Amino acid sequence: MKVVLINGSPNAEGCTYTALREVEQILNDEGIETQLFQVGKKPVSGCIACRSCFKTGHCFMDDSVKEVAALFPEHADGLILGSPVYYATMSGQISSFADRLFFSSMKERRFDYKVAAGIVSCRRGGAVGAFDDLNKYFLMNNMYVVGSQYWNMVHGSKPEEVKQDLEGLQTMRRLGKNMAFLLRAFQAAKQLEVKEAVLEEEHIFTNFIQGS
Repeated sequence: MKVVLINGSPNAEGCTYTALREVEQILNDEGIETQLFQVGKKPVSGCIACRSCFKTGHCFMDDSVKEVAALFPEHADGLILGSPVYYATMSGQISSFADRLFFSSMKERRFDYKVAAGIVSCRRGGAVGAFDDLNKYFLMNNMYVVGSQYWNMVHGSKPEEVKQDLEGLQTMRRLGKNMAFLLRAFQAAKQLEVKEAVLEEEHIFTNFIQGS
C-alpha cells in the first residue's frame, strides 16, 4: 500500500510540510509506503482547457503533475493534498496542480475508489474555507475522504509554532491512523473478493442549456 502526499506550499519545509510529516510518520509506522512531492517555488501552469487529455489520458505538460498522475491507480492507494491558507483558500500552486491532476485523470478514472484527505496550515483564520476547497476534488472523483478528530488543520506562522499546536498535530496523527485503517479494510475486502461500488453506467455529462 502506498500514499502520495503533495506539499502545496512554496516552502519545502515550512508549516504545511510539518503537518504532512506528522501524518506521514504514522503511515510509515503502520507499514504503509509514502512518497512526498514538493510543489516548491517553481510556477505551476494552470489548466488551459485544451482537453487533449480527453484523447490521450494525460496532460500534455511534462511536469510533476504528470509524474503524480502516473502513480494512479496501479502504484498508489491514497492521496493527501496539503496547502497553506492564502486569503481563506488554498495556495495558487496547489490549485493549479490539482486542477490539472484531476481533470487530466478523468478519462482513465485514475482516482476511483482511492482514499484521500486534505490538510491545511494557517497562521490564524481561513482554514475551513481552504479545507473545503481541497475536499471538493475528492468528492467528485469517487474517492473515499478520510476525516480525523477535528478538521485537518494546524496553526502557526512557522514550523516551530506548528509544533506547539498540540491538538493540530494530534489531529494529523489521528488522520494517519484513520487512513491506515481504511486502506487495510479495503485490502481485506479485496482478499474477500468484495466488489467495489461500481455504477455500471457510462458517465453522463450534461449542461443546463437546452436546444430549441
